[in-house]
Amino acid sequence: MATDRYSNLSPGLSSPAIDGFAVTPNNSTDLTENCRALYIGTAGNVALITAKGTTLTFVGLQAGQTLSVRASRVLSTGTTAGSIIALV
Repeated sequence: MATDRYSNLSPGLSSPAIDGFAVTPNNSTDLTENCRALYIGTAGNVALITAKGTTLTFVGLQAGQTLSVRASRVLSTGTTAGSIIALV
C-alpha cells in the first residue's frame, strides 16, 4: 500500500475526497453516508436531497462534471444523469 503522508490529518470540506462509491438513484433509500460531492459520468439532470433535507434538481450537468454538494440521497425521479459516483 502506498504511503499516505496525510493520514494523521483531519480532512476538511475543502480537502480532496478520500473515498467514493457508485450511486444508484433511489427515491426511498439514503446514500450509505453523506457525500461531499457527486461526480457525473453521463450528462443529464440530478435530483437529490441535501444533507440538510432540501430537495434540489440540477439541470444540464455535463459528463465529467463534479457537483459540489453535500447530499444524503440521489432521487431516481428527476435524475437522468448516469454513472454517478459519490465522493467522500
